[in-house]
Amino acid sequence: MKVAEMRMLRWMCEHTTLDRIINEVIRDKVGVTPIKDKMREARLRWFGHVRRRSTDAPVRRCERLTLEGLRRGRGRPKKRWGEVIRQDMTQLQLTEDMTLDRKDD
Repeated sequence: MKVAEMRMLRWMCEHTTLDRIINEVIRDKVGVTPIKDKMREARLRWFGHVRRRSTDAPVRRCERLTLEGLRRGRGRPKKRWGEVIRQDMTQLQLTEDMTLDRKDD
């Protein structure tokens, strides 16, 4: 994902990798934040939206589904949405209680 993003930013600036300009310089020139941060922001925004819904809402009922007895394929297990959200929250030092405190901007 990062590679594709940087290719597009370099293309916008009309630079190639042969120009040997580091990514941070190009990112500052264009003035965009990394796509990784934008994706994290969108995930946490959706998480807050889901947490504020009632427990009877269809999107909240999906949390209670159990996938026991489901055989998964070989290899590294795929990360589930809840695991990624927990990683994002610990990285930004957020708690689930903060999702209920909505700020209107």
